[in-house]
Amino acid sequence: MSEFLDILTHGRRLQGAVKELSITELEAVQEKLASIIAKRVEKEKVEEQAKQEKFKKIAEIQKQLEEAGLDINDLKSAPVEKNGTGKKRPIKFELTDENGNVHRWTGIGRMPRVYKQALENGKSLEDFAI
Repeated sequence: MSEFLDILTHGRRLQGAVKELSITELEAVQEKLASIIAKRVEKEKVEEQAKQEKFKKIAEIQKQLEEAGLDINDLKSAPVEKNGTGKKRPIKFELTDENGNVHRWTGIGRMPRVYKQALENGKSLEDFAI
């Protein structure tokens, strides 16, 4: 790849590499390079716009902090409250196997093998409902 870049970025080496191409082929290469350049320019514009929006948001937040009389260190030292997410689902079924092991299941997700075996042996889920 570095040899390709050396040829592409050096005038004489590039001229020597393309000397056997026809005008039509050179024009096709030119169109492709122009397309690549246009896409790259557009991508950089989008990235610059996103960067400017980020700086604008940071400035707004800094202004809000100043208006509230807060410092960035106040945010770092503030205790983080946990919300109530992550609640466990209620157990809907309970089965005790022949070894005395209790198997609980919420009824959501893949059915455990123990329950599948019990259903194959003629039991129903209602038999294990809590």
